[in-house]
Amino acid sequence: MGYFAVIDTETNWADQVMTIGTVIADRDTFRPLCARYHILPDECAIGGMYEDAVPLPTPVKPRVCTRAEALEDLKAWFRQYQVTDIFAYNANFDRNHLPELRGFVWHDIMRLAAYRQHNPCIPGDADCCSTGRLKRGYGVEPMLRLLSGNRTYRETHNAYFDAVEELQIMALLRHPVEAYPPLK
Repeated sequence: MGYFAVIDTETNWADQVMTIGTVIADRDTFRPLCARYHILPDECAIGGMYEDAVPLPTPVKPRVCTRAEALEDLKAWFRQYQVTDIFAYNANFDRNHLPELRGFVWHDIMRLAAYRQHNPCIPGDADCCSTGRLKRGYGVEPMLRLLSGNRTYRETHNAYFDAVEELQIMALLRHPVEAYPPLK
């Protein structure tokens, strides 16, 4: 069996990562195997737009640590499961905020989710660019509403829950992981 990771970050007012949510999932079934939630207290102390979501109870015990400790923990965890590929929604944002993970192959979930030719749930009358990408409404919240049919879904902006929900988007799209091109 092969595994991949889905990662999400939340940043503070200084544009520093304050939380990291990560899920390792099975490449074939998209089922989550295990998850981690790292809280970086020094960065959280600065505050941020979604600081209220940081302490939300999660099914995994948060690891409160320094950034260096969090990234070393993630790299060791990825080695343990032979993870070489990281997926994220709007992956350039997370990859740019986590340069310590540049040695992994990054993929953007949004590259398939937001495009008519890859997402059969996008209505025929949706306002799209000539490339097939939705012009608006392609963030995690509207995309999960569209794919799941759950019109009341609200994104928490907690990195742990967001990573789980981004994995759910991949499962609902039903594309193999190989369909997601690597970021350049």
